[in-house]
Amino acid sequence: MKRTTLLFCICFSLQLKAQTNNQVYLRSSGKLPALAFSTGEDRLGAAKMGYIDTNILLRIIDSTKDQYTVQLSKYRTAYLDKTFTKPDSSTNTKKALYLSNSFLAKGDSLFDYVNINLEEKLPYRTWMELNPARIMVEIFGVQSNTNWVTQLRSLKEVKNVYYNQTEADVVQITIELVHPQFWGYSIGYKGEALSIKVKRQPSSLDIRKLKIAIDAGHGGTNAGATGVKLQLVEKEYTLLFAKALQKTLKKMGVKQIVMTRNNDTSFDNKDRILWLQEQNPDFLISLHLNSSAKADINGVSTYYKHIGYRPLTQTILNRMLDLKLTEFGNIGHFNFALNAPTDFPNCLVEIAFLSNEEDEKRIAKPLFHNQVAQKIQLGITDWLKSLSPNLNTRTNRK
Repeated sequence: MKRTTLLFCICFSLQLKAQTNNQVYLRSSGKLPALAFSTGEDRLGAAKMGYIDTNILLRIIDSTKDQYTVQLSKYRTAYLDKTFTKPDSSTNTKKALYLSNSFLAKGDSLFDYVNINLEEKLPYRTWMELNPARIMVEIFGVQSNTNWVTQLRSLKEVKNVYYNQTEADVVQITIELVHPQFWGYSIGYKGEALSIKVKRQPSSLDIRKLKIAIDAGHGGTNAGATGVKLQLVEKEYTLLFAKALQKTLKKMGVKQIVMTRNNDTSFDNKDRILWLQEQNPDFLISLHLNSSAKADINGVSTYYKHIGYRPLTQTILNRMLDLKLTEFGNIGHFNFALNAPTDFPNCLVEIAFLSNEEDEKRIAKPLFHNQVAQKIQLGITDWLKSLSPNLNTRTNRK
């Protein structure tokens, strides 16, 4: 068995070496370049594998009008919009396979870090797994030469770090966490080391001591949906709901509230993400109003992309249903831009349907704005209590 495996690896390496002579190489660039699983699209674009860092070496094997096909490994490809690439100016000889070196996991006063030393900035993907809570990372075009994984006692949230060579040219890293709730992580290159910065659970889960980001969807030149009867404009009413939530949280004693907009201004979603990453909130609530071609569809829904952030979306939906709204659902793997970052827990709330007359009437009423704000606040509090059952947090139950 060992001899067969060795022969396979040798043949595979020779095959890849031959292939590199005919390959085109580019680098990732621009604001939040994203690899996609396919060329398929809906109104939110192709299903995203995830954002990647800039200046990553990409092996291009095919092209359409707008996209490149990227060879990640022998058996895996991805797709990248051409506008997020640039020429490779490196004079280094390209390799069929690169080697991984040592890992170092350590903490400072604020975060834990897992640094994976590589020979080149290579493409990767990341996802979350539950029970136990784990950050998963795949690095493509790599064979392991890692003979030690150093873990220092300064780690607070990272429990274990280990890896497997899951394919001849794919290394998979597992980062086990102490707490079941994911509080966020960012991933990117520092030099040629791939670094995963892991957020720790806040020292206090009292809502008043957390930093909360509120996003009023759309704005400026992006008006969003329009109502069918009263002609309500989504961008105007998401701002009203956002300000009602801000007021409710302030009344509770929350001092750190970050608003992506306070007036009718244009703010591109990618710019919102980059700005929110700088603000480093404990979690994000994004507020939108839904629309459908079918006038009879109505109700409330909450959305997440990463499974580790689902619990927040569930408790908020449960509270919103107290308003006797129809349940449209709790929807995962959602391809909305502000659900995509792994940096902080996030929840998209589609409050009700502007395309439904009854929902639109409710959306127009200031009383409903306050009711929604109170239910979202209670949903957040329920989530925090579930993470710390003995938490004594003041809530507004009016």
